[in-house]
Formats: sequence, C-alpha cells, structure tokens
Amino acid sequence: MFTLDYLRHFRFLGYAIFDLSLTFLGIALAAPLLSKLFLNIGIYIPYKSWILWALPIGIVAHLLVGVITPMTAQFIDPSSHYVLKIVIVVLILLGSIGIKKVAN
Repeated sequence: MFTLDYLRHFRFLGYAIFDLSLTFLGIALAAPLLSKLFLNIGIYIPYKSWILWALPIGIVAHLLVGVITPMTAQFIDPSSHYVLKIVIVVLILLGSIGIKKVAN
C-alpha cells in the first residue's frame, strides 16, 4: 500500500514531485474561481497568472500557517539559495503580466 512518505520519496532537485504536483493541480482547480472572485471586485487576473503564482502563494501560505517546508526554509534563508529567490521573484513578475483593472 502506498503511503504519503512513499509518494514524497520521489524528488526533483530536492523537492518532492508529489507535493509540487499537488500544488499545481490545486491552483489549476482553484484558478477559475479565484479569477471570478477578483473579477467581482474589478480586477482581471488571467488563469496563467495563478499557475505562475503557485509556488509564491505556497511559500506565503506555509509562512502564514507556520509550516516550514524545505522550499520555504530555503526562500527565507538570507545567506544562500539565491537561484530559488530569483525564480520566485521572476514567477511573481511574470504572473503580474496581464492583470487589468476592469469596470464592474
């Protein structure tokens, strides 16, 4: 029988493929609802932006609930892991392209 530990055993660049897959699947399922909610307040956010923001949102969510994952720990480490920090900032910037203020 498969366990969560077994599924997390498979890794890519030190990150569990299972966790990354669930992150992107979850945001892909939630993106249409989130876009519709933001459209109600006059902000158009494309589906693509939510996908690009999946990892940054995950880091913020983990920080808010106090669960420090390896990626979260690496991101908040001020003395190293600069490639990860650059990737997260680039994802935020790329995700910001296409956001528009629209009339309600």
